Amino acid sequence: MLMRLLKKEKEDVEGTSLTTRHYGLKGASQRLGEEGAGSAVANGKQNQNGGEKPVSLKILADYLGLCPATVSVVLNNVPGRSIPAETRERVRAAARKFNYQPSLLARSLRKRRTFTVGVLAPELSDGYHTMVMSGIGDHLMREGYFYLTAHHRHKPDMIEEYPRLLLGRGAEGLIAIDTALGHALPVPVVAVAGHRKIPGVTNVVLDHRRAAELSLRHLHQLGHRQIAFMRGQPFSSDSDVRWKSIVSVARELGVEIRLDLTIQLERDLTSPELGYPVVQELLQKRRRFTALVSFNDIAAIGAIRALRDANLRVPEDVSVIGFDDIQAAAYHNPRLTTIRQPLRHMGETAARILLQRLQGFKDYPEEFAVPPELITRETTAPVNPRSRRR
Repeated sequence: MLMRLLKKEKEDVEGTSLTTRHYGLKGASQRLGEEGAGSAVANGKQNQNGGEKPVSLKILADYLGLCPATVSVVLNNVPGRSIPAETRERVRAAARKFNYQPSLLARSLRKRRTFTVGVLAPELSDGYHTMVMSGIGDHLMREGYFYLTAHHRHKPDMIEEYPRLLLGRGAEGLIAIDTALGHALPVPVVAVAGHRKIPGVTNVVLDHRRAAELSLRHLHQLGHRQIAFMRGQPFSSDSDVRWKSIVSVARELGVEIRLDLTIQLERDLTSPELGYPVVQELLQKRRRFTALVSFNDIAAIGAIRALRDANLRVPEDVSVIGFDDIQAAAYHNPRLTTIRQPLRHMGETAARILLQRLQGFKDYPEEFAVPPELITRETTAPVNPRSRRR
């Protein structure tokens, strides 16, 4: 079915190009050059729908004095071809000038490929997933690929069904963000923050050990010893590995992890409401703490609201450190100190590895770890010896 649609599209595209040439303009340079800098193939000549006639690849190549194959290589970002940077820029400039758009469907039919990737994510509105998706989309667009997205809300039946549906719609490979895939798939797959090791799946992850060191050493250097910890939801891919890293680093620093100062996230929320009630419950226990390590930025923002509602100042009474560095972190009042995950870079890396695999590269890693960064803003400060909990 897909190939029949592609064939029809190619016929339509080729038919349009022939109609364009039917105007009888003499020579590509004359056809394009005489029309002025901002026009298409024939200025003022329109198709039956009122739009300008599109420029064909052949006409564009003749105008540039290049062979169509060279122009196609540049505009379709074909790897492995040595074309001078000056020539590439000339081709792109001419394509912009005459509004030339390569036909993805005609290209797909010619190469018997769809140039389409499927992306699985729990949510599309969450800051974490949005930033990863942004990196994926940017890289795929640069390389001439299209992508389809499906969000599963961590529901096992959707996680099982969506890959099949995406493959049925022509996806050549998949990128799974924070998704508990249960088995290998018949196409190349790259995970971002994957839940488990699966043969043949490259997992792009954060260096959680380094992240724990950055957050705990920062608080330790500020004099904090009574620290509350917020654990992630059981269904989150990072929960276990992040917690194990925190426990290990805390042991090295001599920081006690107290059960009565450890809170567990449970709800599947992408708003500050995630952290607000669990910190409220912690405050009701009347246990004194001077700092809080949050599982992520969204929960940290909710935690700060709960502390303020209890007449506690941040950071004067309690320091709070988040995780992720979503866009809202820099604009919250006070601005959030956090551990930055290079989420956009992680998305770009996943897309790059997947496309390399689609192009036949066999030497790919099982895991690709990226380093975190401590972003110090306004929610952490040295311990105030006179601060008191109510």
